[in-house]
Amino acid sequence: MRGQPAATGASVLILGGGAIGSAVAAQLAALRPDLHLQVLERDPGYQLASSSRSAASIRQQFSTPLNIALSLHGLAVLRELGPEAALVERGYLYLANSEAGAQGLAELHRLQTQAGAEIELLAPAALRQRWPWLATDDLQLGAWGRRGEGWFDGWGLLQHYRRQALARGVRYLADEALALERDAQGALMGVRCRSGTRLQADLYVLACGAWSGALAASAGLQVPVEAKRRSVYAFHTPEAARDCPLVIDPSGLWFRPEGEGQFICGGPPLDPADPSNLPLDPEPDLFEERLWPALAARVPGFEQLRQQRAWAGYYEMNSFDHNGLIGPLEDQGCANLLLACGFSGHGLQHAPGVGRGLAEWIAHGEYRSLDLSPLSPRRLALGQPYLERNVI
Repeated sequence: MRGQPAATGASVLILGGGAIGSAVAAQLAALRPDLHLQVLERDPGYQLASSSRSAASIRQQFSTPLNIALSLHGLAVLRELGPEAALVERGYLYLANSEAGAQGLAELHRLQTQAGAEIELLAPAALRQRWPWLATDDLQLGAWGRRGEGWFDGWGLLQHYRRQALARGVRYLADEALALERDAQGALMGVRCRSGTRLQADLYVLACGAWSGALAASAGLQVPVEAKRRSVYAFHTPEAARDCPLVIDPSGLWFRPEGEGQFICGGPPLDPADPSNLPLDPEPDLFEERLWPALAARVPGFEQLRQQRAWAGYYEMNSFDHNGLIGPLEDQGCANLLLACGFSGHGLQHAPGVGRGLAEWIAHGEYRSLDLSPLSPRRLALGQPYLERNVI
């Protein structure tokens, strides 16, 4: 898949200065210092941004080869950043308590290892031996990332790319995009902002995370990205749970350490309808009704835990196939709008690779480091999903 490189001296306006938008800006500025780059960010303190509210984890246990490749690229960047990224490689541990679940882990294990991930399948006895605090009587199989999985400082990654972008001459604008404007041929010709300013550019990048779908709709464009609230709860417990990885329980619960004697956890919302655009307040009954019982069942020592605080952030959920949308929106007549959104909960860990790939597309008219063409928005018009099954 090829396009036209940006013309010499062209202007590029990136809508959204979170991890994805800043990664695009920083890497594009390095590849094409002749371009005039601006980033529009409505929340310069990133108080509501998903980049700062994320649990900031990285894994290779995906169901699509490209997502695994993006994670491996992100892993290399995090390792290179060293203390700035604060990477902790204790792995993800997916647990299965049914024959179908175990079969699913085994099928994905083949895909993941072929793609270069270091994932180990563990029977219940091996799980008990490695993590004696884990209740395994109901389990059939576990899949654990021996290397290259864990968690990191998401704020540090965001600030790394933002500093790079600023140092390379990228201008950050503090304003909110209210509507996109198109010309008679359908191309994007401007962005109307809350301040009354109207911004124009040759190319636009839509990287507004959970707000991307609504902003695209202001110009009659269909981008199936919705804001789905996800809550995170911190708790303290006398159970040390030594060498605890990030555990994905069959119930939907996930948990991991966060400092000495501290853990964080989360899980799917109580309402199976999962409405969009809920207030960014943690779901009030989720911890007591679902998560605490599941925690105590999986780790008996967690029965004495004390909840400490909670927060919520948005997943930018792509309802079409739970995967990112990257590249020009050509099939809706808006080829000068490039998407970088819809990552459905795995955008922060993939920001380095997405930023690099989209920067290459704009600079050179092609992907060079990673072929991101399977994530092209063209699949929406073709009705050909690139489905990611492992969405937490």
